[in-house]
Amino acid sequence: MRGGVGFGVFSVGDDAPRVGFRVGEGILDLVAAGLGSVFESSSLNAFLALGRSSWEDTVARVDELVTVGTELVPLESATAHLPFEVADYVDFYSSLEHATNLGRLFRPDAEPLLPNWRHLPVGYHGRAGTVVVSGTQVVRPCGQVKSPQDAEPRFGPSTRLDIELELGFVVGVGSRLGEPVAASAFRDHVFGVLLVNDWSARDIQAWEYQPLGPFLGKSFATSIAAWVTPLVLLEDRFVASPPQDPEPLPYLSTAGDWAVDLDLEVELSGTVIARGNARSLYWTMSQQLAHATVNGSSIRTGDLFASGTISGVQPGSQGSLIELTWNGERPVQLADGSERTFLEDGDEVVLRGRAGDVELGEVRGAIVPARYEGNEPAR
Repeated sequence: MRGGVGFGVFSVGDDAPRVGFRVGEGILDLVAAGLGSVFESSSLNAFLALGRSSWEDTVARVDELVTVGTELVPLESATAHLPFEVADYVDFYSSLEHATNLGRLFRPDAEPLLPNWRHLPVGYHGRAGTVVVSGTQVVRPCGQVKSPQDAEPRFGPSTRLDIELELGFVVGVGSRLGEPVAASAFRDHVFGVLLVNDWSARDIQAWEYQPLGPFLGKSFATSIAAWVTPLVLLEDRFVASPPQDPEPLPYLSTAGDWAVDLDLEVELSGTVIARGNARSLYWTMSQQLAHATVNGSSIRTGDLFASGTISGVQPGSQGSLIELTWNGERPVQLADGSERTFLEDGDEVVLRGRAGDVELGEVRGAIVPARYEGNEPAR
């Protein structure tokens, strides 16, 4: 569908939020178009739960309505809302290049990849309650930090606030507890994809993450696009994934093409600082889902899974500032002549993605100052 972006929730003026489908700079109002009461909702969840045949039938009907010139609501006159109620949030670490870069930064005298990395998609459970829609301001987080020069940890605003360019997918049909979801069943459970910015406070993260992993350095905010692109619009963009060595265990083996040829870019305060492609991800979305459920963990409508930072081999294809600036040693230069190692108050980050004729919804977020003064909450 030329110009198709995806499904989301919008409102105009004082009207109640409802479901629409974004096409270019307009929105097809699915309620006004008579597509059913399921779209008279402030979230996509009821529609997501209907299953694959309903999703594909609805996309086909939307295409027909757009083709005949059904009037669209101008995007500029609408307010976009969080598109679905997030049930659970899982973030992976699926980019070989990203994992290798961070290993070289933090373990320069050792093998950059830990022994488990090539055997399974490493991940962690994030905080669903702090997933926010594109355009939401991000408050600089505070927490404990301890640099090598500090004798003891200290408290304060993060000075190493970072971005993470990620591709997420949204579960439509859930599963039963105790029953793993096979990689081959991915399309029967997963509705679509969207861009994700998993904001990261690297200084807070560095002090807290051993031995249990990310916590406060990640949980303060995760921004997602307002529009979820259904898988059916991306079928011609699935390509062969990078070779995996060693051969994954059988439950992670997948036949066919599972990487997504999706061009990506990161803009920081008006300057594009990175460009890459999601097809470079070592662990595919179907493998991520299979691994997340292989122990019998169930999935629910509205579950959000994200890839982890997407980075490429070429300079300027890294999806985080910690890589682009090599942990602050090589600042990036913006169009106004200023430099950045990590994010400053007032900076705005925009993530964009395009797969041929399909544009993914952007993810936009601006940094506002911390709400702590010294050791006390600001009043």
